[in-house]
Amino acid sequence: MGRRKIEIKRIENNTKRQVSFCKRRNGLLKKACELSVLCDAEVALLIFSSRGRLYEYASNSTKSTIERYKNACLDSSETSSIAETNTQVNEYYQQESAKLRLLIQNMQDCNRHLLGEEVSSLNSKDLEQLESKIVQGLIKIKSKKVMELENENAYLQAKVAEVERLKQANSNMSVLDLNAFQALSLNSFTPIAVEGSTSYSQPEQNILHLW
Repeated sequence: MGRRKIEIKRIENNTKRQVSFCKRRNGLLKKACELSVLCDAEVALLIFSSRGRLYEYASNSTKSTIERYKNACLDSSETSSIAETNTQVNEYYQQESAKLRLLIQNMQDCNRHLLGEEVSSLNSKDLEQLESKIVQGLIKIKSKKVMELENENAYLQAKVAEVERLKQANSNMSVLDLNAFQALSLNSFTPIAVEGSTSYSQPEQNILHLW
């Protein structure tokens, strides 16, 4: 007769459960020892009975094997965390790159449409939006030109005012020079009395001629 399979569930009978525990515990410890020897593996086995008794087997040291297990779990967790972070970063950059490519494509299409290219493929809504953009662009251009003309006009007015100021200053200087010249001429004028006639020197005659 072949070995009969049993249903894997808790054994309700205490005696049978204890007997089964002892047999399977010894078999498990034996298998752990064989695995360690045959395969040069580091094995640590801990078993607690239902009554709380501890049974263990360790090919090296239970404590050192547990520390090695903790380090391995920590390294695995860090590696997994780094890999997950890198994946998230790559996904983010891929999404941003796709958004930028789409934005560039839309801007290029819009520029072509504004230049009158490929407008036959647009529907009525797109044409209305294109018309609105053109009108807004013309308004901006007109406002910019008006502002430039106003600035240029203000500049020319300032230049004209500056020229008038300089002209007025030169005119005032000329009047002052003439007054000073007249005052100097009057102060240096010395008449020579001659009976029956009035005689003047040549410079004085020139001054009188000017008068």
